[in-house]
Amino acid sequence: MNYRTDRYGNRISALGYGCMRFSRTAGRIHMEKAEKEIMAAYRGGVNYFDTAYVYPGSEAALGEILERNHIRGQVSIATKLPHYLIKSADSCEKYFREQLSRLRTDYVDYYLMHMLTDVKTWERLKALGILEWLEEKKKSGAIRQIGFSYHGNSDMFCQLVDAYDWDFCQIQYNYMDENSQAGRKGLKYANQKGLPVIIMEPLRGGKLVNRLPGEAEEIFERYPVKHTPAQWAFRWLWNQPEVTCVLSGMNSEEMVEDNLRTASESHVGEMGQAEEDMLRSVVRAIDAKMKVGCTGCGYCMPCPRGVDIPGTFAAYNRCASEGKRAAFMEYFMCTALRKDSSAASNCIECGKCEGHCPQHIEIRRELKNARKQLEGPVYRIGRKAVELFRAY
Repeated sequence: MNYRTDRYGNRISALGYGCMRFSRTAGRIHMEKAEKEIMAAYRGGVNYFDTAYVYPGSEAALGEILERNHIRGQVSIATKLPHYLIKSADSCEKYFREQLSRLRTDYVDYYLMHMLTDVKTWERLKALGILEWLEEKKKSGAIRQIGFSYHGNSDMFCQLVDAYDWDFCQIQYNYMDENSQAGRKGLKYANQKGLPVIIMEPLRGGKLVNRLPGEAEEIFERYPVKHTPAQWAFRWLWNQPEVTCVLSGMNSEEMVEDNLRTASESHVGEMGQAEEDMLRSVVRAIDAKMKVGCTGCGYCMPCPRGVDIPGTFAAYNRCASEGKRAAFMEYFMCTALRKDSSAASNCIECGKCEGHCPQHIEIRRELKNARKQLEGPVYRIGRKAVELFRAY
């Protein structure tokens, strides 16, 4: 296993274990199977295990497995505060105590604000007293390091990086999201600020393996260096020195072994221009199936009405490549969960964006199309529920 270091010099395995996708039987986590997979990863050198309060049964399963095998002190646990449920500093304490109980531990190594969406949301938490609460937990050793996970565009991500003296951060990043989400721009910005960056969704939930168009599969097959699509995706990430740890939601021992092997064989700088060009050809093959030719460059921004234009088009394009459910979830997280909505329905058709688009996209028309696809009854009900919850 290769290792990289956090802000304080602690070694983090290049491959981390994402505990959101444990196998289930009749709705319950298959504990025997999960334990075999976790222990195979541990024996292979994985020392970073990521979970969250809202992953059903995940914290409790991880805590039980680590305790039964007496390895809590040899690994790091990362879990997340559901800040969207927080109404006071007292509720922070309530959720944190519940998490410690589930995890069967008295401290958390890496504690994240889960899906922190914008600076205004962070300001709300500060007004509730979260800074003092975090300071006390860090001073007592109950929380070792503080970070945040993020879904959204790169500009807001950079603002959040500057909003607090974070110890680390976590972003969605893969060769398809190089210019969307936090993107390469956000990755480099966080690294320049001294923050380790944990990567989630390296395979976009498996879609960069299981739902590639035939043209993309042919590019991989023709290339003289032979790796599977999953191995190429991981190698692309580990080629970048700014990447600290890549999370994988491994749910088979075969997947664990394959990822361990790839992690051990991958090194910074091993991929050259030819490999980069090949993966860009794969991206173009995937993009050819997309609805809008948006590259995520951001020249159309900022929108006077706050519409996240690149984020909307990224989610809209996912309808074609990954299905409507995946697209809806990304769109909802990146628009409705923010303090100020950035939905396509905010558009007033002023046209300012179109004058700056290097791809000459008819943005106003495409935003209407995206709105029809993504802002159906479920979206509107969910957005209203979020508004009511915040006002409560």
